[in-house]
Amino acid sequence: MRYLPIGLLIILLASPFVLEQKGEPVDPDAPQLVIVTPHNEQIRWEFKRAFERWYDAKFGERVQVMWSTPGGTSEIRKLLISEYTAALEAGIPPGGNADLLWGGGSYEFSQLSRPIEITVDNEPRSVSVLAPIEVTPAWLESIYGDGMIADQALFDAGHRWFGTALSSFGIVFNRDALVGLGVSTPGTWQDLAVPEYDGWITMVDPGMSGSVTTAFEAILQRRGWVDGWRILRRLAANARSFAGSSTKGPIEVAAGETAAAVCIDFYGRYEAQRTRDAAVKAGLAGADAIGRVGYVDPPGETVIDPDPIGQLTGAPNPELARRFIDFVLSREGQALWQFPVTSSGLGPTDFELRRLPIRRSMYRDDFVRFVDKVDPWTIATPVAAPNRAMRAFIAPLFRAMALDQAEALQDAWRTITAHPAYPQDAEGLVTASSVSDPELSRLLTEFDSFPVIIGPVIAGQGDSSFNLGDVDQLAAVKAGWLRRGWADEGLWPVEADPTEVLRRIARRHFRAVYQAIVAAQRPAA
Repeated sequence: MRYLPIGLLIILLASPFVLEQKGEPVDPDAPQLVIVTPHNEQIRWEFKRAFERWYDAKFGERVQVMWSTPGGTSEIRKLLISEYTAALEAGIPPGGNADLLWGGGSYEFSQLSRPIEITVDNEPRSVSVLAPIEVTPAWLESIYGDGMIADQALFDAGHRWFGTALSSFGIVFNRDALVGLGVSTPGTWQDLAVPEYDGWITMVDPGMSGSVTTAFEAILQRRGWVDGWRILRRLAANARSFAGSSTKGPIEVAAGETAAAVCIDFYGRYEAQRTRDAAVKAGLAGADAIGRVGYVDPPGETVIDPDPIGQLTGAPNPELARRFIDFVLSREGQALWQFPVTSSGLGPTDFELRRLPIRRSMYRDDFVRFVDKVDPWTIATPVAAPNRAMRAFIAPLFRAMALDQAEALQDAWRTITAHPAYPQDAEGLVTASSVSDPELSRLLTEFDSFPVIIGPVIAGQGDSSFNLGDVDQLAAVKAGWLRRGWADEGLWPVEADPTEVLRRIARRHFRAVYQAIVAAQRPAA
């Protein structure tokens, strides 16, 4: 009976994975492959139909793909970790609800490849959410070549996940809205950091989306920690809304509700294609036929990341799962990403997915058939000085800086841009060092400041402190606060989540800064 509450918790955690297959009846005689994914409906539709057809032709059997879509990749990771942890605590076999996890970024899959370790009644227990799959070096080389793009691995060295497509991150924009705002087509992240975009950008909560976290990380890694946050802070100040899903930005931009959004490349390309097709169908010509939506990868300011697939530990149908992985990485599966819609042969039947294949031979043998003539291996470059501690701070800092107090952030930024000395036609970021007016310089310095976090007591010196604006101090704060290395130092209540406590400290700092900026410019009574 003592495990009954834990068993009920597992049922509750598994409930998001309960499936409802809409649009067609479930065949009780066909084996079912259950895939947990954040992928959109178009991807699910094309791969389900193609795999079921391929499987029947290859094995002479029917199979039915069932999708589970409980949220974005970050949400799925949290659900899976909670489910597998609860199973460990209850002493029951983990998994069993689904076969595969597909979609997201390499970071999320790397986290799920690590063992979950707990101790129950002095007995150590561990499990990884993703199970290793036996593959050969020849199989890997036939798909991935040397297995790298720039400094990014395309598959897990422990064979717990395998990249299935390549993603970059850029800007989706609405041409009509840009004309209305009087701005030119954006080409870099900082192009969105100007006052003209006030209220016309869709931002996404990185705590809800692994892909958006990767996009933000690309900005921070490429532009540097301080300049990167200057850009993100101004984009957040210009935001009309903060979405909980990476798909919402392109949709709002396409509808003209906002002018631009940070998004994954294929979401932006898909919306651009959809609006272009609609323009052609309406009989428009010339510039009008281009469509109102466009997408751009900021040159030299993005990263290329694999979109992985992995088998879940405790998968009910491991053989079927492996066959799906083989299909997705085959030429037939990879053709679905970039070939145009076709009624027969290779390629999608209903939707152009506009994603970059990961199979190297496709760029040699099939590039002429690609919808997007983009070879990521020719444009990918390694990050000059990567800092792996950055990513852990993105969600808590962005929440504290923007999501928790969006109105205060916007008021402070509008106060700064309304200052008489603020340059109206500036190119590039306007920062404290780029203006001559001392008051405006002071306001910008305050606006771009970072919180200071207290560390352990140092004998003879008192409390140590760490400025989160110093990139060289991030690793220590990550290890001490976010990874609980200083749990015995009394820096946060024993029962508290230190990441949440750090976020509250940061929130107080930003609130004080925003209020001080607005108060400084308020007319005297």
